[in-house]
This record gives sequence, C-alpha cells and structure tokens, in this order.
Amino acid sequence: MRRLSRHREQITVTLLLAVVSYASFSTPLPAVRGDRASGWLSQTRSELFARHGLVATSQPLAANAGLDVLKSGGNAFDAAIATAAVLNVVEPGSAGIGGDVFMIAWVAKEHRLVALNGSGRAPEGATAAWLAKHGFADQMPQHRIEAVTVPGAVDAWDTILRRYGTRDLAALLEPAAVIAEEGYAVSERIAHDWVYGAEVLAGDADASSVYLPNGTIPKTGSVFRNPDLARALRMIGAQGRSAFYEGDIANAILTKSRALGGTMTAADLLATHANWVDPITTSYHGYDVYEMPPNTQGFATLEMLNILEVCAPKLGINLAKAGPSSPSYWHLLVEAKKLAYTDLYAFNADPGAVDVPVARLISKDYAATLCSKISLRHASTPQPKGDPVGGTVYLATADAEGNMVSFIYSIYDTFGSGIGIPGFGFVLNNRGALFSLDPSSPNVIAPGKRPFHTLLPGFLMKDGEPLLAFGLMGGSQQAQGHAQVLIDMIDLGLNPQAASDLARFTHAQGTNLLRLETALFAQVGPALSRLGHRVSPDNGDDMGGYQAVGLLPTTPSKLDGPGKDQKIPRVYRGASDHRKDGQAVGW
Repeated sequence: MRRLSRHREQITVTLLLAVVSYASFSTPLPAVRGDRASGWLSQTRSELFARHGLVATSQPLAANAGLDVLKSGGNAFDAAIATAAVLNVVEPGSAGIGGDVFMIAWVAKEHRLVALNGSGRAPEGATAAWLAKHGFADQMPQHRIEAVTVPGAVDAWDTILRRYGTRDLAALLEPAAVIAEEGYAVSERIAHDWVYGAEVLAGDADASSVYLPNGTIPKTGSVFRNPDLARALRMIGAQGRSAFYEGDIANAILTKSRALGGTMTAADLLATHANWVDPITTSYHGYDVYEMPPNTQGFATLEMLNILEVCAPKLGINLAKAGPSSPSYWHLLVEAKKLAYTDLYAFNADPGAVDVPVARLISKDYAATLCSKISLRHASTPQPKGDPVGGTVYLATADAEGNMVSFIYSIYDTFGSGIGIPGFGFVLNNRGALFSLDPSSPNVIAPGKRPFHTLLPGFLMKDGEPLLAFGLMGGSQQAQGHAQVLIDMIDLGLNPQAASDLARFTHAQGTNLLRLETALFAQVGPALSRLGHRVSPDNGDDMGGYQAVGLLPTTPSKLDGPGKDQKIPRVYRGASDHRKDGQAVGW
C-alpha cells in the first residue's frame, strides 16, 4: 500500500542516509523463533487478564497513560482520551488533533452500545468545479491543502467527555503534554513507519522543522521532542474545544490554509460537531457483530461475514473444519472480500448527503444472492478500484464499572497531508483524498460533506451482553481484517491474542493482488495461485495493527461466598498485535 517514492527533489541526502541506516536494523537473521510452553506454540504472548480495568493499544507509553487514569479512578472514556492524546505524541505519523475519531462503546449504566462519528467535513469552498479549476479534474490530490478536511478529533474528545467522562480535559491531556515536552525514545515500528512520511514532510517547512529534526528521520531509540505540540495540548486542556475551533490554533490553521490556497473558513471550523449514531449489526454463528455505519466501511465487514455464513454451506465448506491450513478456507475468505468491497466502493458515502442502502447490503437475503458469484475452482477478477492507504491508531479500554470503549483515530496517510501548523506541532489530515471527482459517484466531493472513511472501531456482543471491543487499523485492510480476526475467534475458537497472531492476508481490489504473510504463503500460496489468485508473500507491514479488550465468560467464585448474593467476578482479557510496538496493560 505504502511505498517511498524516489523522485521528489526535496528529499535530502540526509533523509536517504537515514532510510539506509534504518534498513540495517531489519537484516534477517538465520534463526527461527522459539516455542511457548503450552497452547498454540506460535502465539507471541499470553492474553492479559485483569479485574479492574484494561487498555490495549499500539504504543506502551500510551497504554500506560490510559492505565494511570483507570488506576486513579477515571473511567474507560477518560482513559481513551488520555491514551489517544499520547498516541498523537508518540505516533504522530498516524494520528493527532489534525485528524478524526470514531468510537463504539458499551455504557454499563445504560446497558447499551453507543457510537460516535467524529469525522470532519469538506470546507465550504470545496467543490469538484473548484478543484477542476485548480488542475484536479479526474482525481483528488493526495498531499495538498485541497485534500484536507476540517479536523474532527478535538470536538469528538469534548463530546465524549461531556456525556460520559469523569475527568477534566486538562488533566487527561497533561501526560501527553509532558511526554511531548520532555521527549520520548522512538519505538521500532514507529521509526519504520516514519520513513513513509519523509517525502511529504520534506515538502512543508513547518512540518519538516518539527518531524525531521536536523533534516532526518528519527532513528529507533532516538529521543524526539515536540514542545509546540505540548503547548497546543495544554491550550486545548485549558480552553476546551474553543481553543482549536475558535482561538489561536484555529487562526493558525486558517492562516496556513489561506497561504496554500485552501478554502477553509472560520465558519467551517465552528460548524464542526461530532454526532451520535446507531451502530449497524449482523449476526455471525450466534454472535452479534457491530460496526460503524457509513461514511465508514463498516458494512463491508458485515456483508463479508454474511456471505461466509450463508454461502459456505451451499458451497460445501465448513470453515471451522477446513481450518487455516486449507487453501479452500482462504480462497473463500478472499472471494467473499471481493464481493463485499465491490459494494463498498460502489455505495459508501456520507449518509447525510446520499442514500446508502445499508439495510439491504447487510441482510442475509442479499448475501444469498451473491453465492452464485463464488466458484471454488477459480478466483474471480473484481472491477478495478483504487484502495485507501494505511495509517491510523486504534485503542480499546475497559473499567471497573463495566464500560468498554472501542476507539480509533487518524490523520489518514502517513503524516496526513504533511501540512504542519506553525507553533503548534501537528499536521493536518488528508482524509479528503478519499473523495471522488466523478459527478455520478455518491462519494463526489461537496461542501460540508464527509468523505468515504476507512476508520473502523468494532464490537462483539452475545445474548445482549458485551464480549469484545476490538479494532484493526490499516486503510483498506480494516474491514477485511475485522472479518479475519472474528473468524479466528468464532470459527476457529482462538483467544483474542491468538487471533491477532494468526497469519493474515490483505487483498487489493484495485490491482487484484493477494498478499499473504510469509509462512502462510509457504503453506497455501502455490495452491491459491493455481486457483487463479495473483498472490505474493509479504511481511506484516500492511496486515493491520489489531488490539482488543474483552470479557471472559463469568462464573461464580468460591471466594465470593455461597448463596443468592454470590458475586460473579468480572475478568477482562486483552490482546495486542505483535506487528506493532504496543501492549495490553491492566490492573
């Protein structure tokens, strides 16, 4: 999905040397990994169990910031904001206050799921005609001011805390501000990902002065500081959302936008508000899977699961019995993905602007009409359609009250637009790059419209009770990745950590290229190639970063005493992807 271009003149010799220097860290060793003592020997680590609260995300400093909030009496919503703020500091290429937020959460006191769409909108002046006038008649630019949508993250934080939070915003943002001010050692995967942003950062003086210190990419273990971002976070903590949408930060955003020829106005910033929505759902083998409605790609996960549940028996395949060593298992998953993504790219858009036929697309009846499109003898060729790139951070939290939060946010591509806001140490998103310029597309750009969005927090329920808050970041990998880890748990019976560790595939609709992690390719790649798949081996770079916080099935404890007043202890379980730098932490 992401590859570093070699053609931009702004990339200095120092940057290229940094890339070469980092590559030396990745030299393959002539060795094999060791085994665990029990269970699935290839599992990377044990599940984490905790009684009072848990946080899982892709960077340890962020996970521990959320855990500190829980241990001090804050709830899962408070912890999510604190964790997210630190992720802005330590994974600046993936997320931040210049981006967007989505959340699905179980609210224990209300005994229900809620969902929040905190994505921004196109500025008032952003039209297809305006873009054509400025040289973009066929395709949205990727890393220019025209690709920037109004950031929704800060308003989403405010909206969440006003309804469900128990802590002051300033207190929740202060740990992130301290880390930004004092500096932190850049972790391995994040240093690797920084390379992808080198080109776009080099094109903007405000961004490169912050994120390319001394003109180079930070190396693994080097200390990176961002005092300007610390200032921005403290200003937001003290003044609330108005600091970002009305105050000095807003003025800095608008000044930069105007200087680059953008159309964003003060009215666009003031009009930015997250909104509560109903999550969409389908059942899969007795479990209820919940995803975000459009403008996200959530319905593609549900459609893919429906196709597998309805069509697999008709095709004579039982996924659980076939198992992941069977080429037919993977063939069926990939073919279901192709069908679901064909509908995703045809219909997904802002439901406030167009009618998206979600109810039909996620119905079992509709899935049944697609079974005839799957052949077990050969791979299909989907209509070419460009796929979104990867980036993003995901986190999950849970607390002693029973609240569980599934939370994702992003600036889209690595370092987003690459446009830095002077004095405040962050970059703006490039989420508008996912708009279409085709006037017949439901996703055509229009003022105040939300673009096609990849961000996808997931949630799993059973018998009306919460089971798992989970997510898997990574552009077009998200919806197909959600389906894979759910099948790992529901069909194969894996625990949440083992589901993370199992090898994955990623399929690109635009090129019809199927990539398998290396051991999986060795196992089934040749057989899938004989079925007509265009298949290649790959590492975990684009397989998505998965995190999960769930509940163990509850059983009475002898320690809680006998009788009708006997308590059933709550035990959380956590998982974190070995493909990232993070961890699950709890107490």
